[in-house]
Amino acid sequence: MGRLKVKKYEGKINGVVRVPSSKYHLHRALIFGSLAKGKTRITGQSGALHIKDSLNSLKDLGIKISKTDNGYIVEGHPYRPTNEIVRVGSSGTTSQFLIGLGSLSQNGPATYDGHRALKARPMTPLLNALSDMGVKLESDKGRLPVTVYPGLPEGGHVKIQGTLSQWISGLLILAPFASKDTVVEAIPPLNEKTYINLTIEMLNQFGIKVIEHENGRMWTVPANQEYQPCDLTLEPDLSSAAFLLVLAALHPSNLTLEGISQAGSHPEGKILEIVEKMGLPINVDHENDCIHIQHDGIRPTADLEIDMKNIPDLIPAMSVLAALSKGTTVLKNVGPGRLKESDRVKAMLQLNKMGANIKEDGDNMIIKGVESLKAASISTFNDHRVEMAFALAATRAEGVSDLTFPNAYKISYPEFLDHMKQLGLSMKIVKSERKSRKEAVSAW
Repeated sequence: MGRLKVKKYEGKINGVVRVPSSKYHLHRALIFGSLAKGKTRITGQSGALHIKDSLNSLKDLGIKISKTDNGYIVEGHPYRPTNEIVRVGSSGTTSQFLIGLGSLSQNGPATYDGHRALKARPMTPLLNALSDMGVKLESDKGRLPVTVYPGLPEGGHVKIQGTLSQWISGLLILAPFASKDTVVEAIPPLNEKTYINLTIEMLNQFGIKVIEHENGRMWTVPANQEYQPCDLTLEPDLSSAAFLLVLAALHPSNLTLEGISQAGSHPEGKILEIVEKMGLPINVDHENDCIHIQHDGIRPTADLEIDMKNIPDLIPAMSVLAALSKGTTVLKNVGPGRLKESDRVKAMLQLNKMGANIKEDGDNMIIKGVESLKAASISTFNDHRVEMAFALAATRAEGVSDLTFPNAYKISYPEFLDHMKQLGLSMKIVKSERKSRKEAVSAW
């Protein structure tokens, strides 16, 4: 299995890095393009493993996607499964966006299955809501594998827990094909609203109308709509850029991030506002679409309460930044982070092994900043964001830290290790002599 070995870094972060394209936008663009009759042209690419999962799934559903020099061409048409299994890999987004769309299949049922860790993640609320819409399906006790039978949905008023945005997005994506109008109602509390907003914004780009109710947790999707092909350019991935911003806050820096000059519609765009509040000097160059960070060493100042309900993917990076900042930071409403590739709240509490001062208080994390950390052996639970966050923490820890599942970063930010080495950091994957049972077990 190996370990990622990370040494403390004493120098200056100096260089230029291009921020990768947003996989949040790309998942949606690929899937929406597959539903539109004609060719959708996407500018921007990603080598993230979860994007490969979406590409594999759509291929298994009979969709042709061609890679171009700078993006993709998606040729949309009715789904015709070509394999017995539609492979969703380890991507929760892929599985929960596509499962309901199996009802559109024209040559038999679609059976979705994925990796062991994804099989452990419950999706009963989504499956029940799809059944309420008129979708016929079978599952393994609310988990993968899930078989969906052909037959257009009926629509109607559907209620679903607001725990995960992917469930709600999955319903909104399918609803245009229903025979009558669909009302999707999220049962409070509603989390990750920014992710739902992104889904609706991109649905609009593909010609789909979604009407949000005044209460902000109900949506009406008119029946019998058709997806229209379009040309679009992907935004930068702010969730990946977050790790670069945190790195620049933890060390003296002269760092330029290319391809990013604003938050845009990215769900995690709030990271720019947060790090500026904590004292990171950011110079925005809109003309050249980049930001520049230069300082000779600062200690960020926290003393903030940050609501994480709509930005749960920032929990790992923010935990590290807050742990090394002045004052006390409260990350509020971290519950959605417990339902990702790992329980990210429990995972990040391992910072205490490195000398941090973090306490879990219900759905809040209370983090009292310390000046330095010490190296430790950390389990990343095969969670890409947890691994990258601890890699950053280790650059400020005395000694050499080692992290399990060293290749987890490839799930969302495959350039991460190359970018870190490019900036002068010492991060190296070392083969381990033997694999422990603990490491082998899925940690979700």
